[in-house]
Amino acid sequence: MTSITQSTAPCHVPAGAEDVLLGVDTHKDVHAAAVITVLGAALGGRSFPATADGYRQLLHWARSFGVLRQAGIECTGSYGAALTRYLRAEGIAVTEVNQPDKAARRRHGTTDAIDAESAARAVLTGRATAAAKTGDGPVEMLRLFKLAKGSAIKSRTQAINQLKSVLVSADSALRESLTGLSNPHLFKRCADLGPQHASGPAGAARHTLRLLARRIKHLTEEIDDLNKQIAKA
Repeated sequence: MTSITQSTAPCHVPAGAEDVLLGVDTHKDVHAAAVITVLGAALGGRSFPATADGYRQLLHWARSFGVLRQAGIECTGSYGAALTRYLRAEGIAVTEVNQPDKAARRRHGTTDAIDAESAARAVLTGRATAAAKTGDGPVEMLRLFKLAKGSAIKSRTQAINQLKSVLVSADSALRESLTGLSNPHLFKRCADLGPQHASGPAGAARHTLRLLARRIKHLTEEIDDLNKQIAKA
């Protein structure tokens, strides 16, 4: 990732300071920030760690250029989510910037510095107008619970299919003892299969069926818990 040139801007707000805009190009570990005036003049750029302390440093630095009321941030629903929440809590209006300015990229190439400045200019020119999602209310809670539930359902379905696949090729005595059972009873019987001295494929099948059935039980309990959380959210 290209580093942004460190600014030599003062650490205090100048007397009679003008309004400024902040732009941020977000990444997993480091955020690139740029500040411009409301007339479009670039004031400085700098990189900050994507940590709580890094967010505090970023805001302090941005405010050193003037009065900061607005920020344009990329990826407010992922890499920029935590920074967005922090800035909003500090009274900064955050606008979602979906894509860097393609014209600027064609003229100047692409670097984190350019993308950060483009994010600020997107707010200034009105190219970006959508307010960033808050990420701290019931909608975000539901998103997280549903995300976990979806992966649990997918994993349980996979485990059920694997269990039945193992059962098809298991030895006849074991297969016949489990034939005709409903899914809940089948999973319970498989989970309760005790260890035997059978070696080779027969022993491996019993062991695998037991593990898969217990995995299904655990995932079912996880899904039930998430359904309760979703109902309360």
